[in-house]
Amino acid sequence: MSVQSKQRVLVVEDEKINRTILVALLKDEYQVILAKSGEQALERLASDDQIDLVLLDVLMPDMDGHEVLRHMKANDAMRDIPVIFLTALNSTHDEERGLKLGASDYIGKPFSPAIVKARVSNLMRFVRQRKLLETLAGRDGLTEIPNRRAFDQALLQEISRSLRSGQTFSLGLIDVDFFKQYNDCYGHAAGDTTLKQVAKTLAGALRRPNDLAARYGGEEFVFILPESDAAGGVEVAEAIRQVVSELGIEHEKSGVAPHVTVSVGGVTVSGRQGSAEELLMAADRQLYEAKRLGRNRVCWSEPQALVAEQALPAADTRA
Repeated sequence: MSVQSKQRVLVVEDEKINRTILVALLKDEYQVILAKSGEQALERLASDDQIDLVLLDVLMPDMDGHEVLRHMKANDAMRDIPVIFLTALNSTHDEERGLKLGASDYIGKPFSPAIVKARVSNLMRFVRQRKLLETLAGRDGLTEIPNRRAFDQALLQEISRSLRSGQTFSLGLIDVDFFKQYNDCYGHAAGDTTLKQVAKTLAGALRRPNDLAARYGGEEFVFILPESDAAGGVEVAEAIRQVVSELGIEHEKSGVAPHVTVSVGGVTVSGRQGSAEELLMAADRQLYEAKRLGRNRVCWSEPQALVAEQALPAADTRA
């Protein structure tokens, strides 16, 4: 197997002897990348988007494994990479803590070669299958609704169709309010469950065959409503916002309500207006406005307002 075709595993371990052992165990099957500290691990992850799995030492100076995992889960590009903790800690409390943070598995020290190989192999098989299914189906692995790639393709197709027909369409961008605080309070496993519930609500609100809901990234979702005017877009957005609120998912760290809520920004588009990037920027500005006004609300742009808005810089809605 060539180096290019091998799956990639990042080993994060501050003790040289343990790094040496793990490289010897894994190098025949995988491409092994090494990091000696938590800070170095995050640098490796930021510069390499092909890492499939992280073996992460829990007890390290300066930045321990728990803190590294928190950083990973807060970063859209890293949050779905499976993590196996390497640890001499063997209490159920320690294991529970790691699993709540989002770790996929544990390997105890001192290492058992057979256990290391088996657990890495099991997770790598899952990663390979997930990537294949996502590519074939255009589906998000967590929420099982269409993924970002499927959305990007659908948006380009809708822009092209709208240019030909002159029909309007509506585009909405959804953000789960104070989601970082939710994950910090309840753990990333609970956060993933909440994202699944929001995705299900979003998909259920779209009634027509050509309507599309997708996961845009992290806690953001998008929807496209072909042949929809602004009133129709706002109606769907308000229905989504209300149903999510009515789920009553506890969120004691929210600054809006004692339960999970969403903010929605959207635009209604005519065939003569805007590239995909410009339309997303316009929807993002409306989402920013919804957040600025207090969140748990919908802000929408009429078609005639879109051209003027394109000259404005994009606002950062990630919070």
